[in-house]
Amino acid sequence: MTTYDDRASLTDLTSTAERIRRSVENVIEGKPEVVRLSLTVLLAEGHLLIEDVPGVGKTMLAKALARSVDCSVRRIQFTPDLLPSDITGVSVFDQQRRDFEFKPGAIFAQIVIGDEINRASPKTQSALLESMEERQVTADGQTYELPTPFMVVATQNPVEMEGTYPLPEAQRDRFMARVSIGYPSAEAELEMLDVHGGPPPLEDLQPVAHAHDIVKLIDAVRTVHVAEPVRRYTVALVAATRDHPELRLGASPRATLHLLRAAKASAALQGRDYALPDDVQALAVPVLAHRLLPTAQAQLGRRTAEQVVADILRQTPVPGAAAQQWPPGARPPGLRGL
Repeated sequence: MTTYDDRASLTDLTSTAERIRRSVENVIEGKPEVVRLSLTVLLAEGHLLIEDVPGVGKTMLAKALARSVDCSVRRIQFTPDLLPSDITGVSVFDQQRRDFEFKPGAIFAQIVIGDEINRASPKTQSALLESMEERQVTADGQTYELPTPFMVVATQNPVEMEGTYPLPEAQRDRFMARVSIGYPSAEAELEMLDVHGGPPPLEDLQPVAHAHDIVKLIDAVRTVHVAEPVRRYTVALVAATRDHPELRLGASPRATLHLLRAAKASAALQGRDYALPDDVQALAVPVLAHRLLPTAQAQLGRRTAEQVVADILRQTPVPGAAAQQWPPGARPPGLRGL
């Protein structure tokens, strides 16, 4: 049950998220939906994969989000010679103490930017698996907790495949959502020439929220109510990917959990303390598509995972407003497509 204090937290959430959004959009022009998805993933305790062609601002988006929040930030430039210990850390022998001392790697930060993540070897990529799922690092038999909040924002280029190692399914499944920035509109590109023609706007970006604020907002997102019909609808969408004839690999139970968490964060960002099927529908493609593997026949027919998810959304019945168990005091609006 949502209390008055929870509703006050959601009010704080929307105002803080709005400040972060405006800060990031000072650097990333004309892409409000991309910025909003980034915030959604941050508040849903997820990780973000930014996949697009070179020069559209993938790294700029990650750095703008990191600088807008007063958190510890580390950037890892993934290269073929990068070692797992460069990410997790290494034990070094201390001559004075006559003992080994653990030196934390770049993963020990609240926001970690992994630039061109698919340029490192699979062995190095796997160094992120434990930290992204369990928020901890195990080295030499010792387990070290990572700071809170913790978010990995990784970028990769899907066009240039020479000298790259595609992310394995287990790695992609750890990312809550994948987003493509795309080319800007003519107006946004013209504005970019004016803004970026002088001093880089990223240098003037100042934090508009603190790490402890983000932790409180994450706690507020957890209080968002999800009715049982909405939960069943989420499970039905994910289950449909496992039986679809055009997919040889469907979404995992982790994907179901990620989709529900993202829907709760999306509802909170809109000032609601309850989630709607609309929230699930809006996030189904960015949360599910990168986890799916189309069959050979689907690939020959140039069918993408995004198109398959769109088909599943059209075919899966949406719960009606009367069937949704709203929390006390909530006034549900009309739903689209009912």
